[in-house]
Amino acid sequence: MRVLHTIAELRAAQAGHRSAFVPTMGNLHEGHLSLVRQAREAIGAQGLVVASIFVNRLQFAPHEDFDTYPRTLERDCALLQGAGCDLVFAPSEAELYPEPQGYKVLPPPALADILEGHFRPGFFTGVCTVVAKLFNIVQPAVAVFGKKDYQQLMVIRRMVRQMALPIDIVPGETSRAEDGLALSSRNGYLSPAERAEAVQLSQALRQVQAQVQAGRQDWAALEAEAVQVLAARGWAPDYVAIRRQADLGAPQAGTPLVVLAAARLGSTRLIDNLELPG
Repeated sequence: MRVLHTIAELRAAQAGHRSAFVPTMGNLHEGHLSLVRQAREAIGAQGLVVASIFVNRLQFAPHEDFDTYPRTLERDCALLQGAGCDLVFAPSEAELYPEPQGYKVLPPPALADILEGHFRPGFFTGVCTVVAKLFNIVQPAVAVFGKKDYQQLMVIRRMVRQMALPIDIVPGETSRAEDGLALSSRNGYLSPAERAEAVQLSQALRQVQAQVQAGRQDWAALEAEAVQVLAARGWAPDYVAIRRQADLGAPQAGTPLVVLAAARLGSTRLIDNLELPG
């Protein structure tokens, strides 16, 4: 495995090969590594698996954790090598943004300004801009994104379709700890007591799933009940929302649904989702 820090080095290393791409911000965990293994399966033995490690300033609001987000490049590279990655692209900020990024990708508000985009204004503009730039640099045939960031997956998939980019976007299932907590780089911020409590977020989603499977269709009441359960345990929920899988629009009986949640536990904001039967 090679670790490359410049665009020129990466392009030279990829010459003549098809690539599968896994973009990350580093501080890797098993969820990321499962995406790398999925990328290998998608591209085959003759292709290259490329992972990027870059903490993207454009997707952080001024009050968020850009400066304190863990940078663990040496550890990350060891994990990636063990997962079968071929090339790690770890550019500096000056390499990726040699001048202020005045050109940005603005995703449609109907998709990008709801849920995460409502609570983190500008977030998906930052995500789309860096991902579009990385796509132009790596030029992968395949890119793998985890379902844990469900709305992000949908935003990227739609961007690729509307921009006619020749990239197959492959979704990866959410990786979970044994108790059901979705793996996240931000789980490392949790105290031991908070970590024990954090599983309640996924349990709240499973309770919604059980209620839908039992036939309930009073979506707003189900959402409110889940919010109340979390708030009573000391969480600060941003949302629990039942939406259509196809476009994150208002739920309709008989269509595939997803329940998404974001809530703060202490100083740590966690997100999760669970697909539901139609």
